[in-house]
Amino acid sequence: MQTLSSDQMMGRMAGTPYIDKAADLIAGEFKKAGLKTMTGQTNYFQVFQMVKSQAQETSVVADGEKIDPEDVVVLGESEQLNWKTGDAEKIWIEKGVNLGQKVFGMSGEKGNRIVFADTSNRRSLRRLKSFGLRRFGGLGNIVVVLTTKDPANYELNIKSTISSAPYKNVVAMIPGKRTDEFVVFSGHYDHLGIGKPLNGDTIYNGANDDASGTTAVVTLAKYFSKQPKPERTLLFVTFTAEESGGYGATYFSRQLAPEKVIAMFNIEMIGTESKWGKNSAYITGFDKSDMGQLLQENLKGTVFNFYPDPYPTQNLFYRSDNATLARLGVPAHTISTSKMDTEKFYHTADDEFETLDMDNMTEIIKSIAESSKGIISGKQTPSRVKPLN
Repeated sequence: MQTLSSDQMMGRMAGTPYIDKAADLIAGEFKKAGLKTMTGQTNYFQVFQMVKSQAQETSVVADGEKIDPEDVVVLGESEQLNWKTGDAEKIWIEKGVNLGQKVFGMSGEKGNRIVFADTSNRRSLRRLKSFGLRRFGGLGNIVVVLTTKDPANYELNIKSTISSAPYKNVVAMIPGKRTDEFVVFSGHYDHLGIGKPLNGDTIYNGANDDASGTTAVVTLAKYFSKQPKPERTLLFVTFTAEESGGYGATYFSRQLAPEKVIAMFNIEMIGTESKWGKNSAYITGFDKSDMGQLLQENLKGTVFNFYPDPYPTQNLFYRSDNATLARLGVPAHTISTSKMDTEKFYHTADDEFETLDMDNMTEIIKSIAESSKGIISGKQTPSRVKPLN
């Protein structure tokens, strides 16, 4: 925890050299625990390329109307785009639909797309730009354009500079007797890097978010490595780029057949007490499968309690790294204690090791280990989440 969230990691922003230090640290812990690499991998690093497009010259005309370049975003790998009606798949996003969620969902899909979105999504478009959006390499281009209606015709000419960078998840495995049934324990190890100064401090250390979850994953890996061979195969993964679009989780999810993933325990911000105090945590999407009920059943006789997510209006179930697999029907849930309405150090430079309750965090990790044993042993199989189209 201390090393991951120390100043030497410089906030662990995805795509920077500093996050590689964190990846090396995590991989070293997996190696010391004697864990295997994921099938098909030669080491603990699951590497993929991310491409960033920065538009330099933008001209878009939709139904004869010239579009303000500020209302255009490009995700792709081509320095020059010259499209006319029919050159790319056209998609319309109407008012009230989550633009960011739609675009992030497309980022891992192959093909050229032009996405026209209602102008009410202007704030979401600005947020997309601020993320410094990237796309998986080799998949094509996505152009997002704000318009007042779904246009019948369009023409665009966009010149961009392209940069590419390798990103990596860190993944380890404990093979089970059932090699085609997986139980995943995950957390993200990236954070925000350098940001707005707070009392002279510009490093966003990300101790709770999510060095706490990463530490939990490593601790669980060490614990289960000392137990008898599990019935189901266990995967321990720390994701990159959760903060900038969930790209690490998206890539990881595409390497597995979703029907083979029995459950996913995604651990996000467990370093502080929940709204119920010590020995408690909540599970996002509690009503979307019976996984939460199964976990609580396995904790009967203890003082620990799992509760449903108390912040349903924040849509946390589809905001963390469990979302990609959950959309595919996997009972993939996030376990957290973060008080999303009052967590004062969330996404600030003060999210540091000294602010966390390590004793309480230890009890949470113990409870995750104990509550998961029924699923790991094959005695329990949680119901599936209804897939999203």
